[in-house]
Amino acid sequence: MATAVIDEKTEDELWHEYKKSRSTKIRDQFIRQYMPLVKYVAGKVSTGMPESVEFDALVGYGQFGLLDAISKYDPDKNVKFKTYAVTRIRGAIFDELRELDWVPRSVRQKSREIEDTITELEAKLGRTASDAEIAKAMGMTESEYESVVMKVSGTNILSLNDVWYSNDDSDNMSIGDNIEAPNSMNPDVIVERKEIKRVIIQAINELPQNEKMVIILYYHEDLTFKEIGQVLNVSESRISQLHSKANLRLRAKLTSIRKGIF
Repeated sequence: MATAVIDEKTEDELWHEYKKSRSTKIRDQFIRQYMPLVKYVAGKVSTGMPESVEFDALVGYGQFGLLDAISKYDPDKNVKFKTYAVTRIRGAIFDELRELDWVPRSVRQKSREIEDTITELEAKLGRTASDAEIAKAMGMTESEYESVVMKVSGTNILSLNDVWYSNDDSDNMSIGDNIEAPNSMNPDVIVERKEIKRVIIQAINELPQNEKMVIILYYHEDLTFKEIGQVLNVSESRISQLHSKANLRLRAKLTSIRKGIF
């Protein structure tokens, strides 16, 4: 994509020209070129959402993110536009979903209840709590807890797309943007993105192994729930459940750590 030719100019040349001229013609060309990216991100976001959340609506929200990305992108910084745009597109979609407040209050309350229980329990235990321990702390059987997790899946899917802000606006990042393959989690990588990335990686590494695998395969390897199910030899609904559990754990961990650090 970086070498795409539009009007006989490379994309890099066009970005520099657009930065100077703010040409509507160049902007419109970029919009057409990157609309498939908007649809791709909307498709990823729609996974696990209720049927009431329409794909076309998500695409519409994502278009605002694409326009924002095109307007603010700086080609002189060492970041590919596609990488930069994905965060802006996804952020615009979730901003709109939050504004709509489409999640029933009772479901949102239950999600917070689970997160609070995980936070308190793990602070007491000094380690990652098991599903059985979380269920017991909530006065439920393990099967009842898993059933509740599935009911709140539409709310906690937002958590990995929450943006964490550093002092430099150009270094804003979402949790999902920082999922790394296990072998690449070395000190140099952590230092490069400083404290925020360290916190995110720590939280992901503390997940139970099966939940961590789902998160890595979904965000880093870009697999669908169905594809992950085939890799791990379990059902798609089981992958959805593991994804929901991981989101709840991460949100609880990161909220707790963020309060202590930032």
